[in-house]
Amino acid sequence: MLGRPAALDDFPDADLDRVAAAGFEWVWLLGVWQTGDAGRAVSLRTPELQPEFRELLADFTPEDVVGSPFAVREYVVHRDLGGPPALERLRKRLRDRGVRLMLDFVGNHMALDHSWVQEHPEFFVQGSEGDLAREPQNFVRLDTGSGPRVLAHGRDPYFPGWSDTLQLNYRHAGLRRAMTRILRQISQQCDGLRCDMAMLLLPDVIARTWGERARPVDGSTPVDTPFWPGAIKEARDQHADFLFMAEAYWDLEAALQQQGFDYTYDKRLYDRLRAPDAGAIIDHLRADPEYQQRSVRFLENHDEPRAAATFAPDVHRAAAAIAFLVPGMRFIYEGQLTGRKLRVSNHLRRRAPEPIDRELETFYSRLLAVMRRAEVRDGQWRLLDREPVPNGDGAWRQLIAFAWEQNDRRLLVAVNWGPGRAQGCIRPPFGGLDGATWLLADLLEPTDRRERDGAQLTRQGLTLDLPGWRPTVLALTPVTR
Repeated sequence: MLGRPAALDDFPDADLDRVAAAGFEWVWLLGVWQTGDAGRAVSLRTPELQPEFRELLADFTPEDVVGSPFAVREYVVHRDLGGPPALERLRKRLRDRGVRLMLDFVGNHMALDHSWVQEHPEFFVQGSEGDLAREPQNFVRLDTGSGPRVLAHGRDPYFPGWSDTLQLNYRHAGLRRAMTRILRQISQQCDGLRCDMAMLLLPDVIARTWGERARPVDGSTPVDTPFWPGAIKEARDQHADFLFMAEAYWDLEAALQQQGFDYTYDKRLYDRLRAPDAGAIIDHLRADPEYQQRSVRFLENHDEPRAAATFAPDVHRAAAAIAFLVPGMRFIYEGQLTGRKLRVSNHLRRRAPEPIDRELETFYSRLLAVMRRAEVRDGQWRLLDREPVPNGDGAWRQLIAFAWEQNDRRLLVAVNWGPGRAQGCIRPPFGGLDGATWLLADLLEPTDRRERDGAQLTRQGLTLDLPGWRPTVLALTPVTR
């Protein structure tokens, strides 16, 4: 479109206006930090990446490869994006619209050509020649400021190492001080951080992944206390309202919340939405209210496949109604609202155009309007029981229902989480329904409007009859004659 690579100053004002008008409170940018030639070289020579590049771009050339944004060479805004001044200008433009800026922090590893390879090789997990011979996918020999060394690639315990990175050693006190300084520096450039694979920095995960290999090679005393509490506190000492969001897995979300994270990824809900089991979703939503409020709900992100390619259209709408109308942070990935199906490669500078799914776009515009409502932002949320109806079958168990309430604003949300029609009854948890007739207007289907007697709603509940995978969001308002 521009005839040249885009930079941060190229975000059109109209796009930022649309983000703010849609009700988004945050914009998260992945990949703003300076990467290097070493990471790009790895991306170019990794055989398994080449078919993906050519599948995503029919006219692919090596010039399209920029390297992974997770191989950070320096926590300075990438020169190709305009450097630090461009980021500050974008942050101001967002702030003027009431939107805050979130950036990425990749705490587990650094790029192969990071300056610490020469200046502080002791900051990385070390290996031996034997390790390199046995596990060439997890170790690399590099010339460092202290001579040739075998260093570990960054990794988690379940997959081979990321060959464009080096594993940081959080048992080394000097490394911890250096990473805390970086966090303090970043906190001056944005309003919050998404911390990549945050659970990898927990002491028990480090022990399970690296064992004695993580003992500092310079003879310094190993540190085995948690890193995050102190580092988060130091960042907040400078900016009290700075927000920390953790990418987290392996049921370690609660542990990271306890260590100071405001929000943690809710991968469990995502996994349950990939399966046709309403009971598992309901059980998940019975978790502690504070934990729920601090969970990040999503249907796609840079690691997961596109929602429009994963869910059938009707299932997609049902899943979105659940994920984005329960408590927590609602996390929507770029392109999700228009039905993009091709997953963007983090290694490429561009992507292929895709048609807009107008039907899905219309659905999301209505859902975003619901998400902007005061009761959904700040009201009280309650999970509702479902009951069978006379002469009904067991399909009522497919229903998932909950309510939002703030002062005189009331919403009932129900989703048929199954392919067949489901009939069931829910009981509105609202007081003061008696003595009035209530209009129940479906905010996702504007033509669906019905009236119900308040006393009947209180005594008998509301009978639902929903087609397969149908979500309904009913706003209750009193009828005036």
